[in-house]
Amino acid sequence: MSKHGKKYREAAKLLEAGRTYAPAEAIELVKKAAYTTFPSTVEMHMRMGLDPRHADQQVRGVALLPHGLGKQVRVLVFASGEGFRAAEESGADYVGGDELIKRIEEGWLDFDVAIATPEMMGRVGRLGRVLGRRGLMPNPKSGTIVQPADLPRAVGDARKGRVEFRLDKTAIIHVPIGKVDFESSALAANMAALIDAIQKARPTGARGQYVRSVTLAPTMGPGVPVELASALEMVAA
Repeated sequence: MSKHGKKYREAAKLLEAGRTYAPAEAIELVKKAAYTTFPSTVEMHMRMGLDPRHADQQVRGVALLPHGLGKQVRVLVFASGEGFRAAEESGADYVGGDELIKRIEEGWLDFDVAIATPEMMGRVGRLGRVLGRRGLMPNPKSGTIVQPADLPRAVGDARKGRVEFRLDKTAIIHVPIGKVDFESSALAANMAALIDAIQKARPTGARGQYVRSVTLAPTMGPGVPVELASALEMVAA
């Protein structure tokens, strides 16, 4: 079994074994526990009381983080005609159809969010294996297949800090909520918005305790257990 390095062990000393922390205190500890030379990403991990083997217990959705993720989001839009013009006017970084599909098939993936109009999906569908593995495939559930008239909103949401969440095979949801150099209040607001979205996405097959635990962690560093009741009471502003 591999051992944690010296920096990790030093950071772990900030935490009391067996204790959970109020959200505000957990955020402060995550900021202190991060030891990378660059601003680490703060991630929230939620262990759910769901069985991912059942279709009616899947969780997938989108949250808009009010303070973003601290990085420039590159938006690609598959569109033509009216949609092409709307996407360009909305400030999308890349707009096109077959030429973009060909570039992606050749290995180009220099974008963070892909949006498509419905009429383009027949052609975009063949990129499923490439984009699906990276979580970039346009999908109506994630709000990335939209009508041309809705492109300004979709592109704007992607720029503001739109994040997707979904249940993994171990019944955990992992989502970034910002950077350690964010103001604590900004991280708290992002955390509240994400928890709110996940609670609203409760699937029909959920039984009993929906959320079992919440943990915050920097990119490299120990996870900080959060008081579950306090976390679930956070209200998105």
